[in-house]
Amino acid sequence: MAARTLSTAPNRIIRLECNHNNPFLPTWNTLGLPRLQNSWLGIIAIKLSINFINVRPFLPKYPPIKATVSFSLPTAKPEPVASTEKMPKWSSKAIKSFAMAELEARKIKSPTTGTEALLLGILIEGTNFASKFLWANGITLLKVREEIVKLRGKPDLYFFSPEHPPLTEDAQRALDWAIDEKIKSGNDGEITTTHLLLGVWMQEESPGYKVLTALGFSNEKSKELHSLISEPEFVD
Repeated sequence: MAARTLSTAPNRIIRLECNHNNPFLPTWNTLGLPRLQNSWLGIIAIKLSINFINVRPFLPKYPPIKATVSFSLPTAKPEPVASTEKMPKWSSKAIKSFAMAELEARKIKSPTTGTEALLLGILIEGTNFASKFLWANGITLLKVREEIVKLRGKPDLYFFSPEHPPLTEDAQRALDWAIDEKIKSGNDGEITTTHLLLGVWMQEESPGYKVLTALGFSNEKSKELHSLISEPEFVD
């Protein structure tokens, strides 16, 4: 790469570069661009190298935030051996709520997915019965977010959660409670977000329970929901 520096005016310098050794770089000949000739300047080959510019180093280096939806939810309970104890399936809305919970855990910069994140996931999914019940009782997404900030404090701006933040013990117990409750009911059908919400409520020392309590959720409302999910025709 040969370079020539010319001074055309005071405080103004033009730097010209010509590459005669790399056949892969386009030149004026291959691009059909005109020659600029001057008795003292010589021939300037005008090159365009837009395709060779890599903009990736100039982009912010933030890890991508994404959620992965699986066909089931993690459980600490073993699969039942007897065919009469078939493990019930989670509803699609419950699975989506869990995926949203993982995403929310990353947004609040939590290293784990806790009961408060499960609560956020239920509300963000929005179409499930549990979220509608919460909204009807004045427990909105904005209020839950505010209570989580009060409980946890503002997150560290430079902390990034793992792609799939692992469940806390409280959150895992909430999922297992939902599975147990569905099995004990003896009803067919799926485990719903309402089961999941009640599972969060049953973890009395968990952040999710504290947020619900601060926003007016009570044992009376829990019993109301429990009576609904006990009905065979209940769906998410």
